[in-house]
Amino acid sequence: MQNREGQKVPDVTFKTRKDGAWVELTSKDVFAGKKVALFALPGAFTPTCSSTHLPRYNELAPVLKRHGVDDVVCLSVNDAFVMDAWQREEGASEVHMLPDGSGKFTEGMGMLVDKDNLGFGRRSWRYSMIVEDGVIAKMFIEEEKPGDPFECSDADTMLGHLSPEAKPEQAIALFTRPGCPHCIRAKELLGGKNLRFEEIVLGKDITTRSLQAVTGRATVPQVFIDGRHIGGTDDLVAHLA
Repeated sequence: MQNREGQKVPDVTFKTRKDGAWVELTSKDVFAGKKVALFALPGAFTPTCSSTHLPRYNELAPVLKRHGVDDVVCLSVNDAFVMDAWQREEGASEVHMLPDGSGKFTEGMGMLVDKDNLGFGRRSWRYSMIVEDGVIAKMFIEEEKPGDPFECSDADTMLGHLSPEAKPEQAIALFTRPGCPHCIRAKELLGGKNLRFEEIVLGKDITTRSLQAVTGRATVPQVFIDGRHIGGTDDLVAHLA
């Protein structure tokens, strides 16, 4: 796997889908005049790609953009239908999915590898890079060794490169129920601090019994930050203060 820092990205045309129609995007459309963080992986719906690689980039995409990135792109040697379905399945709305169905871009990058042993055929090696106006400024290429190494092409490594002092966003979960005024206040408090959170709705996403099992309480809201149970709205106010 050759490091191509300082070189231009391959000039290809990507066959993508938008609103049920085919849309052709060229390399110029994707990279020209932009600073792009691209990560490439072996395949949609595969274990490491689905459990870690894509979700973490989706989570950190807003942080990467605050540190100078214009677009976060996921590339795989899969067709547009598969990439679109995977994006919906993962809820990866912060990431631009780029299907390299024929492998032309990946081959031009020198990253096309044979995965016949897994029944995949030819796929992309796992890597990530920063591309500035079509020129590769930095590459993180996984070491060539057996299996599926995943040690340096992750989102946290990318963020560390862009800003060594940057701190990833806190992981915040907020248990609520519809119509709860205290829940609304908790959401307003988090929003006022520009803190992103995942809302888990009682009766929709979780039962009262499960809420008690997880939080030890039957009331809402309940807030968790980085695995720590903060408590209800008043507890959140004290924590944020």
